[in-house]
Amino acid sequence: MANRVMVIGWDCAPPELVLDAWKNELPNIGRLMQTGMYGPLRSTDPPITVPAWTSMMSSRNPGVLGFYGFRNRRTGEYDGKFIATSSAIKVPRAWEIASQAGKRVCVLNVPQTYPIKPVNGVVVSCFLTPSTDSDFVYPKELKKEVQQVADGYIIDVDNFRTEDKQWLLDEIYRMTDKQFAVARHFLQKERWDFFMQVQMGPDRLGHGFWKYCDVTHPKYEVGNCFEGAMLDYYRHIDAQLGELVSLAGDDVTVLVVSDHGGKAMKGSLNLNEWLMNEGYLVLKEPVSGVTRFREEMVDWSRTKAWGWGGYYARVFMNVEGREPQGIIPQSEYERERAELIRKLEAIPDDQGRSMATHALKPEDLYYCPQIQDAPDLIVYFDDLHWRAGQDVGHGTIWSFDTEIGPDDSVHDYYGMFLMSPAPAPGRRDDLNILDVGPTVLKLMGLPVPPEMEGKPLL
Repeated sequence: MANRVMVIGWDCAPPELVLDAWKNELPNIGRLMQTGMYGPLRSTDPPITVPAWTSMMSSRNPGVLGFYGFRNRRTGEYDGKFIATSSAIKVPRAWEIASQAGKRVCVLNVPQTYPIKPVNGVVVSCFLTPSTDSDFVYPKELKKEVQQVADGYIIDVDNFRTEDKQWLLDEIYRMTDKQFAVARHFLQKERWDFFMQVQMGPDRLGHGFWKYCDVTHPKYEVGNCFEGAMLDYYRHIDAQLGELVSLAGDDVTVLVVSDHGGKAMKGSLNLNEWLMNEGYLVLKEPVSGVTRFREEMVDWSRTKAWGWGGYYARVFMNVEGREPQGIIPQSEYERERAELIRKLEAIPDDQGRSMATHALKPEDLYYCPQIQDAPDLIVYFDDLHWRAGQDVGHGTIWSFDTEIGPDDSVHDYYGMFLMSPAPAPGRRDDLNILDVGPTVLKLMGLPVPPEMEGKPLL
């Protein structure tokens, strides 16, 4: 099957809202569903923007890719941190395979496209781009054109964790509309075989406005002035979707996808505070008040484990012969890890209730001969409803705000998938993020590399 393919990505779009609760409010989504295959799309472990979009388009799990978030740690180094830009990606993504096969591609705002790698076509890079002063467009000579079309291009909403919600909402719309203008421009200008745009607006919206729109959120207030903010925004991007589909023409398969979902944040579990309380983590000096955790604060001669926070937790163990000052003997590693799992999964919430916490071993998540730079444990507190806090000095293991500003939502395991037209239209509940890249290649009439882990949904 040879075809042109258009992929529209809505970062963090929840399937239970877009495909279920709101489908009658989103006419273009509804129209595509009538002729399409759709359903929840199981994300990566962890379900987070990086690595999820790259796993989606390369069909490789994070253990193969070697990164588990934006920032990562090199195994065996206390300060071996790196940001997973495009330079960290060592395997080809679907559009790069298509480009190498002579197909013309247009790739806009897809995470981990900065620094830009040349293709047979056009690239406008992602939110990891430092600023528009950088080389964020390929070919370089199109940069001025992009700026003119957008009337001043916006890469991302800076400082989206803010209490100034009206400003934030305005900025999300402003970014969305400028990026849409560029997408519309290249859809019409370019002779493309593969087109992909990822819109970060839904993610920024969810983190900023979930508590205003979800009546089950612990911080929801009846009658607040932002009650309809999320649905109104999705109506807005649904209208833009309709225009993009119309501009794409008839001989195209359209995919609307998200990398993960979202849901209400109940709280923040202060991981390093808990590790200190349990004797796993020892600092060189006591801290006074809430303090950002840094590895240089740690007394490694007495520390068994430490952690990184975020929408999930990464726990690292200080292993003899692996870390520079490791104290856990190799022979005791599995016993210590099993005990740590048991204790983490037994942590109650702030009311003393059990939490559905999952402390997971990378080797149980990633099926590959060599798992690269993985933490010792990946932890989902209360089935992801609680995020992980990294700071120390709280005096409690439970908090209800983040260290980096207000945040209303966490990530969920399932993003969304919609492909139209589809040979077998209807809902499916067995969709996996690793299947998207092979599906794109099959649609374009290109062979699926055997190294890809997923299978075409055709």
